Amino acid sequence: MKKFYALIVGLLFMGNAALATNLSDHQPTDSTSKKEIASQTSRNTLAEVKDLAEKVDFKVKFGGYIMTKYDLTDQRYLNSNSAFSLRFVRLYASGSIFKDFAYKLQIELQGKPGTYKGPRVLDAFIEWQRFAEARIKIGEFKRSFGFENPMSPLVMGFGAFSQATNKLASISDRIGDEGTSGRDLGIQLQGDFFPAADGHRWLHYQVGIFNGQGINRAERDHHKDLIGGIWVSPIKNLRIGGFGWNGKYTNESYKGAGDLKYALRNRWGVGVDYEDEWVVRSEYMSSVGGVVTDATAPDRADAWYAAVGAPLFKNFKLFGRWDCYRHNKHWNSLVANYGLSANYCFTKNFIFQLNYNFTNNRMAKDHYYNTIDFQVTAKF
Repeated sequence: MKKFYALIVGLLFMGNAALATNLSDHQPTDSTSKKEIASQTSRNTLAEVKDLAEKVDFKVKFGGYIMTKYDLTDQRYLNSNSAFSLRFVRLYASGSIFKDFAYKLQIELQGKPGTYKGPRVLDAFIEWQRFAEARIKIGEFKRSFGFENPMSPLVMGFGAFSQATNKLASISDRIGDEGTSGRDLGIQLQGDFFPAADGHRWLHYQVGIFNGQGINRAERDHHKDLIGGIWVSPIKNLRIGGFGWNGKYTNESYKGAGDLKYALRNRWGVGVDYEDEWVVRSEYMSSVGGVVTDATAPDRADAWYAAVGAPLFKNFKLFGRWDCYRHNKHWNSLVANYGLSANYCFTKNFIFQLNYNFTNNRMAKDHYYNTIDFQVTAKF
């Protein structure tokens, strides 16, 4: 697909013009001259098209994945204790143009259409990447809060994000803002400084301004969310850093009574992340802000997790995670998950996951329960 659109543009807009110009400049007197002029015109046109294609340097890659799931739990008070489901059915196109500009479009196809679900755009952005120290991204993309949030679910190792990422980095936000997938509309500046001998860079920063309403939604107030992070990498594949979020969410379904018109999202977090054959990742996040669907809910919460992944043999990796969330920053609201996950890559595009969680949920009727799920992912 490289240079495909450039060739089309060149052929449509340049070919006829070049031909007309060359023929008008040379009035042949015999058939031999006409053939020579036609041949030269063809060579000139192709050279111009090639030159334009080199300047555009259009590249594109198409792909996607399907993630299926079966889960089983002994938790009581549920409508069902087991279910088959499609977690993700996604398609994407990504690449670059004019060498310095990267782009990505990703859509979700799974789910019954609705306000916060069903087929929808997840990512749609363009990023200027001329300088490693200052890259500018604009459009719809992952919020720059936390190490885990920007990661693909295919490499998580547990079949699901931690509660910290789900509740406080806005995969499914505690604030009552559903279905954002950790994304928003905005603009972000990021970069890396101080290259080391092994190629990695010692310092990274990122700061973005966002609407605050999540994916595919217009601005609803006069407040923009400010989200940023900074980390150091003393060795390759290791990141140690912190994040901040000053935000506000306006309730698009406000009906009064038990609802809030808006809620603040003032959050901070710290974490460490090492990604190689071995994986070590841990984060703590704290939040100040209410819940728009419940005016009586506490306005303070926090969450943390610690995860380790170890390669046992070729294509097989075992993960363990301690994952905690407190709805009101007190121990009586603790939801703690103790999880194990076995990941086997049959090929790089065919992944099996078996996940187990023991849950201590102090806010549920059934405090202790077990959950097992099996997930299969096919990439293309």
